[in-house]
Amino acid sequence: MIDDYRSLAVFVAIADTGSLSAAGRRLKLSTSVISHHLSRLEKRQGVTLFFRSTRSMSLTPEGRIALEPARRMVTAGEEALDAITAGDDEPVGALHVAMPAFGEQGRLHDALWNFAKQHPMVAISLHCSDTPTDLVKDGFDLAIRLGTLRSSSLKSRRMADFKRWLVASPDYLASRKPIETPDDLAENDFIAVTQIPSVMTLERDGYSIQFDPINMRIEVNTVTAAKAAVLAGLGIWHVPVGEIKHALAQGRLVRVLPDWNLPTLGIYAVWPDIGPQKALTRRLIDHFIEHRSDLML
Repeated sequence: MIDDYRSLAVFVAIADTGSLSAAGRRLKLSTSVISHHLSRLEKRQGVTLFFRSTRSMSLTPEGRIALEPARRMVTAGEEALDAITAGDDEPVGALHVAMPAFGEQGRLHDALWNFAKQHPMVAISLHCSDTPTDLVKDGFDLAIRLGTLRSSSLKSRRMADFKRWLVASPDYLASRKPIETPDDLAENDFIAVTQIPSVMTLERDGYSIQFDPINMRIEVNTVTAAKAAVLAGLGIWHVPVGEIKHALAQGRLVRVLPDWNLPTLGIYAVWPDIGPQKALTRRLIDHFIEHRSDLML
C-alpha cells in the first residue's frame, strides 16, 4: 500500500509539471524512477493515465478522474507533516526558492542567508535568474519577484517596495547635450533588458508622461549586465536605487532628471496555487516581511 501512495504522489507531480523529467526535479528523483512508478501504477490499476507524445503528456479520462482524489491524498499528507512540526521552535525541512540573479550581494539575498543561519535544520536550494521560472513545473516552493505582477494562477504577497532612478555615467553625459526635460531623452541612447518593457512612466507633482526610447543601442538579458553597460558609458537606464548607491556616491553614475520619478514597484513573494501552503514556506515569507525595511532596494 505504501508503494501505491508513493506512485500516486508521483502521478500528481507529473500531472502538475507536465513531464516525467520535471516531476523528477520536483521530487528529486531520476526520470527512470518516475517512469517506473507511473508504469507500476498504470499496470496495477489496468488503465492508462496519460496520453504520451514526444513533446507533452496529457491526462486521459481515467487520469482526470483520478487526479483530484490523488491530489487530496498528497495535500493531506503535507498537512499532516506541517501539523507535526507546526509547534516546533526549530523548523526542519527543505525549501526550493527562486530569486533575481542581480543583487546577489544585496539585501534580498542577505535576508535569505539570515533565515538559513537562524534555522540550521532547513535545507535551501536557491535558483537565481532574472527570467521568471515556472514554479509548478520546476517544483519551487517560493519565488521572489520584482516589479508589477502579471495575472496568473500563482498566489502572491507584496512584501516591500523599491524605487528606481534613471542614471548614466558622467562620461556619457559629457558627450551629449544637457538633459533638462523628458523631451531631451529622445536624443539619447538607452539600455534594453529583454524581459523588461522599454516604455517608462515619469512622474512629477501629480503629472505623468510616458516615454518609449527609440535608440536602444545595447540589449541584454540580465539587470547586472544592464548596470555594467550604463557604467561603461553606453547609455541610460533605470536601476533599483539600492543597486547603484555606491556607484552614485563614488561619482561613477549620475542621476538623470532628478526632479522626475519613476513609479514605485513591489517586491513580491509568489508561490504555486496547487494546495495549502506549507508551514516552512509561510515561515520564510514571515521572515522577509519581518525584515521588510531591510529589503528596500
